[in-house]
This record gives sequence, C-alpha cells and structure tokens, in this order.
Amino acid sequence: MAKTERALIVGAGAGLSASLARRLRHDGAEVALAARNVEKLGGMVREIGARAYRCDASRREDVTALFEALDREKGALDLVIYNPSQRTRGPFIELDPVAVERTLMVTAYGGFLVGQAAARRMLQQGHGSILFTGASASVKGYAQSAPFAMGKFALRGLAQSMARELAPKNIHVAHFVIDGSIGKDPEGQSRLDPDAIADTYLHVHRQPRSAWTWEVELRPWVEHF
Repeated sequence: MAKTERALIVGAGAGLSASLARRLRHDGAEVALAARNVEKLGGMVREIGARAYRCDASRREDVTALFEALDREKGALDLVIYNPSQRTRGPFIELDPVAVERTLMVTAYGGFLVGQAAARRMLQQGHGSILFTGASASVKGYAQSAPFAMGKFALRGLAQSMARELAPKNIHVAHFVIDGSIGKDPEGQSRLDPDAIADTYLHVHRQPRSAWTWEVELRPWVEHF
C-alpha cells in the first residue's frame, strides 16, 4: 500500500492556498492548514477534512508550537508550502518603519522560521519538499512598493540558499515567481488560475531528483516579461 503523503500549507486562506489544499487532498494527501485567523478556514476544513492550526508565521513561538503539534498528531511531513506575505505601499519617504518591519517579518523572516523547522524534520526522515510562494516583486522592485520587494527578494534568496544546501540531502526546495494577479478569469485572459498554479506546485513536488527545479516563473500567456 502506498504511503499517505502529509502536507502543511502555512498562510492558508482563499485563492492559491485553497486550490493547493484541494489538489493535495484529491491526490490522497492529508492536509494541515495554518493561518493567523483559523476561523476563515472553517469551510475548507469541512470540505476536504483538513486540520487547522492557529499560527502567526512571523512569531518563533507560534512556528515552534505548530510543528510540535504536527509532530504529535501527524508525524512526518512530506511537503511544506510557505504562502504568507504582507504588502505595505506608499512613497518611499513616507513609509511607516513599523509597517515595513511587519512586512519583512511576515514575508521573509516567517519563511526562514518555517523553512528551518521543516528542514530539521525532513533531514531526519531523509526526504521532503519545501516550496515558497514568490511574486513579481521577487525579481523586480516596483515604485512605491519597496517593502514588498525587500521581503520577496529576501524570500527568494532564502530559497536559493536552502536549495543549494539541502538538495544533496534529498530535500527539494523550490521558489515560485507568480508574475501576475491570481484569480478565476472566465475568459482565461489576464489572470493566473489558482488551480493551474496548484498543478505546477504538485508537479515540482513530484519531480524525479535527477532533474529538480529550484525556481519556476508563472504568468498568464498575455503577461509581459
């Protein structure tokens, strides 16, 4: 009998993370969802039989408690997806330093905390995938969006460093540049379908290790490079 995969999505909610959860469950995986506001996950929990955990990924104690709970209740994790981010916009000289700090803590530092906790466990079990959700801002900084670019650039660097260190130890780390807005577009023109993105995440997770991808850029066919 094939082993049941166990997956954790941090920063769960509507949109991409919901599509990822459904896709994983469809393939037979047990899915855990983590978010600051677990009340918003009630529908998804009922729909796919997931377990929800309260966690602010920017807080070390929350991340520690999350993984310790999963250790007790679910055992080894085969896949961890880091999906949170926070935007702070405005003219550079008017940016609130407190809001900028919060953006960096959620978007980048939280990725470090979750990535480290996942890697420690996956190294013990000898396998696993850690996937990070990036954005256009991972590779190009836009005007009046410096904090988001800072956080996403840092997350991309984290993923690249982790991939180079952990790939030889059978831990697959990958970063996804989502270059465009996500949502259902009835005419399939200008938005990235979250279900299609989820298919790509799962494809990367299941790649043979002789040909692993560390980064994927995804955009709708009408998006400019």
